[in-house]
Amino acid sequence: MPPPEDWCDPLPDAEAMRATDRWAIDDRGVPSLDLMERAGAGVASAVEDLAPDGPVAVVCGKGNNGGDGLVAARLLRQTGRPVTVLIAGGSPAELRGDARENLLRLPGDQPLELRADTGGAVAAEGGADPGAIAPNDASGLLAGSAAIVDALLGTGFAGEPRGAVAAAIELIEAARAPVVSVDVPSGVDASTGAVAGGAVRATVTVTFHAAKPGLWIRPGKAQAGAVRVIDIGIPRGAPMAATIGLIGPAVLRSLPRRGAGSTKFSSGHVLVVGGSRGLTGAPLMAARAAMRAGAGYVTACVPDSQQPILAAGGTPELMTRPLPERDGALATAAVGPVLDAAGRGGALVLGPGLGRAEGALAFARELAAAAPVALVLDADGLNAHAGRPQDLARRTAPTILTPHAGELGRLLSLESEEIEHERLRHARAAAARSGAVVVLKGDDTLVADPDGTVAVSPGGSPALATAGTGDVLSGVLGALLAQGLPAFTAACAGVWLHAAAGRIAAERPGAVAESVIASDVIAALPAARAGAGAGAADGERGMGASQGGGA
Repeated sequence: MPPPEDWCDPLPDAEAMRATDRWAIDDRGVPSLDLMERAGAGVASAVEDLAPDGPVAVVCGKGNNGGDGLVAARLLRQTGRPVTVLIAGGSPAELRGDARENLLRLPGDQPLELRADTGGAVAAEGGADPGAIAPNDASGLLAGSAAIVDALLGTGFAGEPRGAVAAAIELIEAARAPVVSVDVPSGVDASTGAVAGGAVRATVTVTFHAAKPGLWIRPGKAQAGAVRVIDIGIPRGAPMAATIGLIGPAVLRSLPRRGAGSTKFSSGHVLVVGGSRGLTGAPLMAARAAMRAGAGYVTACVPDSQQPILAAGGTPELMTRPLPERDGALATAAVGPVLDAAGRGGALVLGPGLGRAEGALAFARELAAAAPVALVLDADGLNAHAGRPQDLARRTAPTILTPHAGELGRLLSLESEEIEHERLRHARAAAARSGAVVVLKGDDTLVADPDGTVAVSPGGSPALATAGTGDVLSGVLGALLAQGLPAFTAACAGVWLHAAAGRIAAERPGAVAESVIASDVIAALPAARAGAGAGAADGERGMGASQGGGA
């Protein structure tokens, strides 16, 4: 698989990060202890920022993640902070390598061992007070902390935490103190964002060299809190075989611009096909969004009885075309007229407001199979293909699918809960089966190419959690496809514009996220395209709110 585009910040998975570490140590001669020292220093700094005073508890595992925690414990003790260190899953004597070296460097009281059989702590050999400590003392130690450092599990972890580590995660969660997680919150799969069992909910996650996919992909994103990336001294030029990237504002450089010789058709012709009785707003919003995203000519193709509603909808720039219908919904007899209209080229947005009448769903399947132009398939255009994504693989023109978790579940014959549990895996699976670029909507919108490459939206747009914003996204994507962008690039740029417009709409004077409607997002698209609203991905990011993306 190729790496993400140059407007994506690489998000290396566990394997890629291990390779980068090996390159720094073996090929460039950087001592691994130096890498650990800088990592621990970054963690200690985050603790100081989060909780400048008071006792700190550092809860370590037995691997290098625990070694980073021991460095942080030493540095915090050297400033005079009271620091309690606990090690889960074995005695301190079992530590090896760099973690062992940093245990030997730790001044003051030696770590306590956290045992799963009692759920409490006992003093480790060489501790200040050898002997058993009452089981409930462990929770007491954490509960009194001004901050807790979670250094249990690193980026190599996958699956469900067990034994003493699982008990430690429960204790951290029960303590209700601010938490700094080391590299990734324990219990989160750093490569995918999946959470199989208990997981730490961090206030801040300090991650090293580059952010990991699981910090930006839900459900892991919801556990990560603010993400702080620390330079630990890996030299420039490190190999980064990441197939996942975080979409950045530089994606706007890929957008086409109109020139002196441009015409309305060379600027992009978009056909929005959908609508049914009671659902005329959806194609109207998609069409308006396509215009604001740069399309030069937009036609709404809707059932004959609904055409007067759109024509009177207050958008004189919008062309409308009545189509054959049955009981207020499109019928298969409408396929021919749409194909005729698509003869000028451009792109087709199929599905907004289509409805679920059987005739309309059959129309969507037939049109998607026959359309020779680029296609954005949304809403009931997706539901028409429930359980049969492979039908779309026969298409020869570019295709973008824009499901939320429920629609992707129907497409793959899975429950939406399964999709949300492993969003990355299922987005990739849908792209591979359909041969299309899949845009799995959410605060962490994933753009998956059939070759396995994935781009992740930084999100941060809670204003998009309202009806109709999914139709807006479809219109934007249709406009970018009609302007000639490749499907993956169009999808990433469209997702960025959509999220930026949501942020801009919520930040306008007198507005809050809860007051934003889809029309506000459309109105903000010009500012988003001009490069405003880019701040969510700069520097640290906070917890993102859920993005609706349209129902």
